Amino acid sequence: MRIADVRGRKDQAVSGDDQDRMTGATSQQRIPIDARLSASITSDDHVQGPIDAAVTLVQYGDYECPYTRRSTWVVQAIQQQLGDQLRFVYRNFPLTEIHPHALHTAFAAEAADAQGKFWEMHNYIFHHQHTLEDADLEQFAGAVGLDMQRFAQDMAQRPFARRIEEDFQSGLRSGVHGTPTFFINGVLYPGSWEQDALLAALKEAGESM
Repeated sequence: MRIADVRGRKDQAVSGDDQDRMTGATSQQRIPIDARLSASITSDDHVQGPIDAAVTLVQYGDYECPYTRRSTWVVQAIQQQLGDQLRFVYRNFPLTEIHPHALHTAFAAEAADAQGKFWEMHNYIFHHQHTLEDADLEQFAGAVGLDMQRFAQDMAQRPFARRIEEDFQSGLRSGVHGTPTFFINGVLYPGSWEQDALLAALKEAGESM
């Protein structure tokens, strides 16, 4: 299964049949709500917060998904509240069948990462999610201070396409079928990602460590 094979009917989730096709499961064998993260966090991941934080929150997101955008502001507010108690990890899960700009936008974020400015581009994209054409992505790159020649080269050659695919595949193996999807300390979080609910779940996970 590759990124382009995913077919969704709504921004936040896909139908049961589509979930089955993505995970290779039958309707009786779907991933349980206590599914665990299939891929360990490595130096290749996009990480904020200390490695020894009490709680690790992993998000699978899509840059063109309005729900991912909203959840991004929720996560940032929680980061301010929890400080060094929280480690946050972002992974790519572009739903290309319903979001035609998602993959190129992920390329742009990874191109920024190659220049040490992933989080600047990450935030800039979500602040300007209403306009994600390739020409817009070039403007974003300039706005966050990237070397434009290198950015253009990376966007053309896409040396990070495999990395995005690896993120996507790890999401499928972990039971992800829509965006945003969160894991708290390696366990799928099935609850609301509104601020009060997610913060409470993170605090509870930290207390149980």
